[in-house]
Amino acid sequence: MTERFKGEWKYPEIKEGELNRYNWLIQHSENLKLGYESDIGAFKYVNAQCGVEIEDFVQIGSHCSIYSVSTIDNKAGRVVLKKNCKIGTHSVVMPGVTVGENSIIGAFSFVNNDIPA
Repeated sequence: MTERFKGEWKYPEIKEGELNRYNWLIQHSENLKLGYESDIGAFKYVNAQCGVEIEDFVQIGSHCSIYSVSTIDNKAGRVVLKKNCKIGTHSVVMPGVTVGENSIIGAFSFVNNDIPA
């Protein structure tokens, strides 16, 4: 992982339905599991109603959204971002998706299927 967190990384403060200092908005925060040294950019929306797990050393660019529930097509399912995967800026991850370990998702991607390791 990057050297910039070495000895400094702290679990971010998350309050249900409120923007935090990084402008993240998390719904159903009790169902969010955030791994060690995850590097998550600003302006993030996460709906964790059915569970969202972000494993250790994951990097997520700014302005991304993660949905465990979609109201348009009524899909619901746990989202898992495996260790050391990277999600580019302005990407959207839909319900039930697993992004494999060390996978890279390019910027402005719409992810509605599993991505293998």
